[in-house]
Amino acid sequence: MRDIFEEIVRIRSEGGSAALATVIKTKGSTPREKGSKMLIRSDGTILGSIGGGTLEDQVCQEAMDVIREARQKLLHFNLTREEIAEDGMLCGGNMDILVEPILAQPTLYIFGAGHVSFSISKIAKMVGFKVVVIDDRAEFANKNRFPEADEIVAEDFSKVFSKLKINRSSYIVIVTRGHKFDEEVLEWAVRSEANYVGMIGSKKKKEDIFSSLQSKGISKKLLEDVHAPIGLDIHAETPEEIAVSIMAEVIKSRRERGHAVKIWKV
Repeated sequence: MRDIFEEIVRIRSEGGSAALATVIKTKGSTPREKGSKMLIRSDGTILGSIGGGTLEDQVCQEAMDVIREARQKLLHFNLTREEIAEDGMLCGGNMDILVEPILAQPTLYIFGAGHVSFSISKIAKMVGFKVVVIDDRAEFANKNRFPEADEIVAEDFSKVFSKLKINRSSYIVIVTRGHKFDEEVLEWAVRSEANYVGMIGSKKKKEDIFSSLQSKGISKKLLEDVHAPIGLDIHAETPEEIAVSIMAEVIKSRRERGHAVKIWKV
């Protein structure tokens, strides 16, 4: 049988998701000891065991929420009501089980390879993102300019979209060299599953592009989730400062998905 941690590596490398349930505290008679683990895949299949029976079924149900919300949960089970363990033995103790989301490494897709992108890429790599830089100009999108990037794509924006695997661990930053390209990328990005979509520019630019996209059939609801103008307001002026403000907002979005939630079950 594949080891749980090997399976986690496989799932993350393929851009999938799962949840890891770990027994972190026990008291009295319990079906599994502290440290026992079970991996729950997004399709509901499991690897490992934390006790079987009703307890395990309930953990699997909660795990689906953990995967969807990307938020860990601490579950408390009181087994004094004669919960049946996997081996048929009666239990009479308490168990605390931490269920953590297993997600693919967050990937930052930077559309545009100009001065702001130059600094965004460096900061993103420093804080743990996989970095993909995309631009239609090979003289800008190249390894010499972005040595830290995991992937560089020098191709027309419209030809790239179908090749990108966007999921809930994806973050899209739109900083191309012009309104036309920003709008083209945004029209595609808002229809994706990306956790974050941000576009650089003024409020006037935002209004113009949003109006244009709505005339093309993009709903107002989809556009409401776009971060535009992009970045936290830190009165940034230089390309480097703008990059800091953008990555601060991206990090904020990433961390807001992972706050712990306690659920007490009796």
